Amino acid sequence: MIGYLTSDAALIHAFARPRPVRRTRRETLEADRIFKLAPRLGDCFGDGEALAVKGPLDRPVSGLVTDSRRVVPGTVFFALPGRRTDGAAFIDDAVSRGAVAVVSRTMPAHAPAKVTFVQVADPRAALARAAQRHYRFPDRDLGVVGVMGTHGKTTVAYLLQHLLGTDRRIGRISSITYDLGARSVPAYRTTPESLDVFGLLAQMRDAGCRQAILEVSSQGLDQQRVHGVEFGAVVCTNLEGEGCQLGSALRLCAGENGARPKVAVVNLDDAGGVRLAEQLSVSGPRLVTYGEHPRAEVRAEHPVFRDRRTCFRLVWPGGAMELDAPLVGRRNLGNLLAAVATAWALGRDPQVVLARLRSFPGVPGRLEPIDAGQAFEVFVDYAHSASALRPTLADLRMRTNGRLLVVFGCGGGGAAAARAAMTAAVQAQADFAIATADNPRHERPADIFAAMQAGVTAPARITWIEDRRRAIGLALELAKPGDCVVVAGKGHESFQEFADTVVPFDDRQVVRELLGRKLNRPLAGVAG
Repeated sequence: MIGYLTSDAALIHAFARPRPVRRTRRETLEADRIFKLAPRLGDCFGDGEALAVKGPLDRPVSGLVTDSRRVVPGTVFFALPGRRTDGAAFIDDAVSRGAVAVVSRTMPAHAPAKVTFVQVADPRAALARAAQRHYRFPDRDLGVVGVMGTHGKTTVAYLLQHLLGTDRRIGRISSITYDLGARSVPAYRTTPESLDVFGLLAQMRDAGCRQAILEVSSQGLDQQRVHGVEFGAVVCTNLEGEGCQLGSALRLCAGENGARPKVAVVNLDDAGGVRLAEQLSVSGPRLVTYGEHPRAEVRAEHPVFRDRRTCFRLVWPGGAMELDAPLVGRRNLGNLLAAVATAWALGRDPQVVLARLRSFPGVPGRLEPIDAGQAFEVFVDYAHSASALRPTLADLRMRTNGRLLVVFGCGGGGAAAARAAMTAAVQAQADFAIATADNPRHERPADIFAAMQAGVTAPARITWIEDRRRAIGLALELAKPGDCVVVAGKGHESFQEFADTVVPFDDRQVVRELLGRKLNRPLAGVAG
């Protein structure tokens, strides 16, 4: 049985250094994931994996770490290369804290006798294989479904977990939370490091889960975070923009991460998906296609979008049914088709799994409706790029009889062109827009606004308010019966980042608070 170290000492060590609130999520998981390994260092590596070794491989080890500050005596430190810093710069710190071994791309000229140095070609891949071995290959026990794509990953992951859970417990690793079966913990990134991936999968297995849904970001794939994971299926939502590229999907489906998936589920309504399907049909895993495209195996026919529902005829090989889905818009129709096609590819009867659709609670911060009895609609959504905003706002524009009012912003650290594109995307659909601060981080909101203004096409239909609460308040105050208000950019997030400060801020809570004031008395301090 694998044990998880959750002692007071480990927790104190994990929280000893003050850091922003958002990052303590990772620290919580870091303290929780330190685990007892097989007793010898040599068990971490397969045949021929180590290019060179200085020191014995029969040393007893107590854990694997990637952060030198988390090293305790007996652990193995993996020096991972990074975009801004290289883990090799912290080898001395790891050794001073008691690391029994160091794994890196290079071999030091002088190695302390008390430490074994192992040189490998790719420390990230080596870490993944070591974690997989010592967690006893949890992916093989679970039947992991990978979800990748530029947009829609989180919604598809939540839908899959809900629909597949007819007769079994399903775990999930995704952007908002990691659902481990027995408990749920906040996510610190969409696809965590491989050490966390296998550790979380092991906890799911030990909690009685029979399947796991894993969001795979393009960055996570590039950084080997899912290296070696044996996927039962991989579903691709779309392959557009700067996020998940066609090449990433091809590498995963071809098994370049170490194991080829048994089936690939591909969207034929997406140009990148069509190209992917063409290549996989020649050489690749079993292929299942979905979409509104007439050649899709699992497809939607004659969709009708009204209120907060989507009605359509669902067709799959050997069956068909009429469906009334509690989902808003064409983008969510595609997300539902992705989930149903994956379930069918895994041998599940669509009629059986879709019986659970009525009880689907939705996804936090993904076109999440806020209803306090007002005569207009309010949605909070995570869309924070032009490519995400365009289809979302187009769906809402199509179904809104009144005006579409949009609150949006751009986070710090982004490209000027991307900010202008977001403004243009909003102005193309919104009757009135309110630009505001998102997570400015180390930038001044005024400087971010300056870049956004390059995308303005109708100056009279946009205003600029740095204070996000005031911006939301203005949108709600302007809204009339039949209108639709969208608060975009942060979705489920419960904070805002300003320089080195993280402050509590949840769009959903703010909307509910301000709606309560509007329905009872005029909103003070905001002009109509």
